[in-house]
Amino acid sequence: MAAGKPTLKKQYAALPITLVDGEMQVLLVTSRGTRRWIIPKGQPESKLKPHQLAAKEAWEEAGLIGQVRPRSIGSYLSEKRLLDGTVEPCLVKVFVMDVERQLDDWPERHQRETRWLSPAQAAMKVTEGGLVEILLSLAAPRIG
Repeated sequence: MAAGKPTLKKQYAALPITLVDGEMQVLLVTSRGTRRWIIPKGQPESKLKPHQLAAKEAWEEAGLIGQVRPRSIGSYLSEKRLLDGTVEPCLVKVFVMDVERQLDDWPERHQRETRWLSPAQAAMKVTEGGLVEILLSLAAPRIG
């Protein structure tokens, strides 16, 4: 590794989906600091598998209950802003979450907004290019 090159931190994210009148909807949440639209994600924890961590983050950040698929559908690069203002580059692995319901109350309810959108609408709200691509791949019509 080249000197001075930052180490990529890992994060695991849930991409919450549901069907409304036969149309896929995805849930975005706002980040606590900059209020950007993102998907629920967090740092690895030794006792949790990546998809289990994604499920935990979806519950904490958006009150979501459901099944997270154990296989990642992709990853993207993100930047995590630390309290001291520095930025850490992160590789975020994404796991689809089939949402069964959203609770009325959850740990970070008063710290974040949530919004259900079509994948194409969600792609226009997020800023990370790799996440835009993942969302657009969900919006693309399936052939075959």
